[in-house]
Amino acid sequence: MATFLYKLGRLAFRRRHVVTLLWIALLTLAGVGAATAPAATSGSFSMPGTEAQKAFDLLEERFPGGSADGATARVVFKAPDGQKMTDPANKTRVDEAVTELKSGSDQVASVTDPYTAQAVSQDGSTAYIHVSYKVNGMELTDATREALQETGEEARDAGLTVEIGGDALQAAPETGTGEIIGVVVAGIVLVITFGSLIAAGLPLVTAIIGVGIGVSSITALASALDLGTTTGTLASMIGLAVGIDYALFIVSRYRAELAEGRDREEAAGRAVGTAGSAVVFAGLTVVIALVGLAVVNIPILTKMGVAAAGTVAIAVLIALTLIPALLGYAGKRIVGRKARREMEASDRVADAEPDAKPNAGTRWARFVLRRPIAVLLVGVVGLGALAVPAASLELGLPDDGAQPTSTTQRRAYDLLSDGFGPGSNGPLLVVVDGDRAAADKAAEQIKGLDGVAAVTPPRPNKAGDTAMITVVPKDRPSSAETEELVHDIRAKADDSVLVTGQTAMNIDFSKKMNDALVPYLALVVGLAFLLLMVVFRSVLVPLKAALGFLLSVVAALGAVVAVFQWGWLGSLFGVEQTGPIMSMMPIFMVGVVFGLAMDYEVFLVTRMREAYVHGERPGEAVVTGFRHGARVVTAAAVIMIAVFAGFIGSSEQMVKMIGFGLATAVLFDAFVVRMAIVPAVLALLGRKAWWLPGWLDRILPNVDVEGEGLRKELAADDPRRDDPDAEKELVRA
Repeated sequence: MATFLYKLGRLAFRRRHVVTLLWIALLTLAGVGAATAPAATSGSFSMPGTEAQKAFDLLEERFPGGSADGATARVVFKAPDGQKMTDPANKTRVDEAVTELKSGSDQVASVTDPYTAQAVSQDGSTAYIHVSYKVNGMELTDATREALQETGEEARDAGLTVEIGGDALQAAPETGTGEIIGVVVAGIVLVITFGSLIAAGLPLVTAIIGVGIGVSSITALASALDLGTTTGTLASMIGLAVGIDYALFIVSRYRAELAEGRDREEAAGRAVGTAGSAVVFAGLTVVIALVGLAVVNIPILTKMGVAAAGTVAIAVLIALTLIPALLGYAGKRIVGRKARREMEASDRVADAEPDAKPNAGTRWARFVLRRPIAVLLVGVVGLGALAVPAASLELGLPDDGAQPTSTTQRRAYDLLSDGFGPGSNGPLLVVVDGDRAAADKAAEQIKGLDGVAAVTPPRPNKAGDTAMITVVPKDRPSSAETEELVHDIRAKADDSVLVTGQTAMNIDFSKKMNDALVPYLALVVGLAFLLLMVVFRSVLVPLKAALGFLLSVVAALGAVVAVFQWGWLGSLFGVEQTGPIMSMMPIFMVGVVFGLAMDYEVFLVTRMREAYVHGERPGEAVVTGFRHGARVVTAAAVIMIAVFAGFIGSSEQMVKMIGFGLATAVLFDAFVVRMAIVPAVLALLGRKAWWLPGWLDRILPNVDVEGEGLRKELAADDPRRDDPDAEKELVRA
């Protein structure tokens, strides 16, 4: 592989005009496709195999024209002190709001009158209008949302408190600010790392081009493939992350080859042949992690994973072709002025390296080699202690109660809780597949269960063969008590009674994600273990990589639990309401962090493997790997931490949690696992780290990631091989 990539890198360098124009043409084509494609819808959300989905499908069939999966809103009114919502003046203003809502948008399916729907609190202080829409929240138009927000303006002017809850106002989270912060920080870190604006700009430009092609392609195909409007979010986040990483490693290796005295084309070829091989296999691990989301068996997640994997593949191709092409344009400006002066002063700067001052990576590696047991114990025990809270992990989906108190959704949630009880914020929808007698029987059974606050009379369809029952729990939607109530209804009712609604869907979604975690881990870690075994020609190095990753992810989950579930340091991160951890969090962290962690593992350890294969002792190889790779891996990790940390400032609890979890996981994995535990383990294992059974060595394909085959081929073709005076220089090359 290294030989093929070496030739590809040189070809791209020589044909830089053609390669650059091809990528610009692809970007333009994808952009035109995105601009001319039909507008994407939100995408259909389904959870095959769950009772909540089965009930939704039954409602679609038996209640044609209904809005079982449509958005909902609750417009909550509270009377001033000393007044009641049943007072004539206040009732008139609520009636006006009902009329406004019915005529405000053609997307409205139904509007309930609180005075006929028993939606007035017992003390008369609070009332709410329930609005159902024909489409889900992502498909609501801006005009529909504006009409909803303007509802009750006259009531507010008259002194009534009016707040709006439900999912109708919850548009897709805005991520642009976080991405901008990440790009700015990335630029600063790259300039510090390389000391050259050209070298710093290349990874940013190529990463943006890759993300542009990937996201534009997704947008162009979204309507035809039902990808939805949020599919590009994951692709954008991952594509930006790996795009910067891959370009960073290629450019760094190119500069190192230049420093050893090679001409620019040869340096580009060797950079792509060596670092490019690591990029290919690092990209494969990320693709495995993303495509593996299909294990969850939720179509929208599968599509998101495949789309993001496609963007990663584009990032790999750009690193192998566009980067060497752009390096051809950069010339000597790819290195800083100081480095250029040194290169101009000596034909081979590498000759001066033995006398040069060891860099920070070298000093750290030597420190770890002197005290491997102490470093290993501190790293493992520290991450183990941080992982302890993960044992108390509770999965769920946050409701409006997790919103900041400054939002109207949170204030509506609190008003409903005070006036009608917490359960009114997440009623359950029970579907009875039977006649009115069966529905009445089911309603009576449900009334006798613990945790039930109210049960509405059954509402049959026109055919009389199906009925809907609304059940109001006593506890808030995301509580363990409400989840237990859902399980009780399902356990005590017969097969004709199905529980659904947003709360039940959230519960089923959390269970599905929880059940899929172990199979997903087994698939992703197992396949990546085999892949890394091929890369490193070792059994223990991939095993160490997988175990280290699991340790960092569990420690990061422990930190998430401590902050968002227990409330430790919650005020520091803007957590106003503790609760269960978002059910997607464990699998999402595994998928994203695994890909990035294996990037750092491959880039750092591949350089060690390369040095070991070229004759260095195991300890020397570790130092060599850190001397060349620690600075770049550190820069890549800092960039990713900054990108993810930018989302912590979001007002959305889910976005905040994702940003914190991913930033923490990258911090632990890059600086504790890869920078401390990995060299400590390799120091203790010595040559055993690179052991591979003979029979397995014969079975596994030799992909030559470390470039040994390329080195021999180049040495055979080098005219200096017949010059005894050049023998030492040739061996070094």
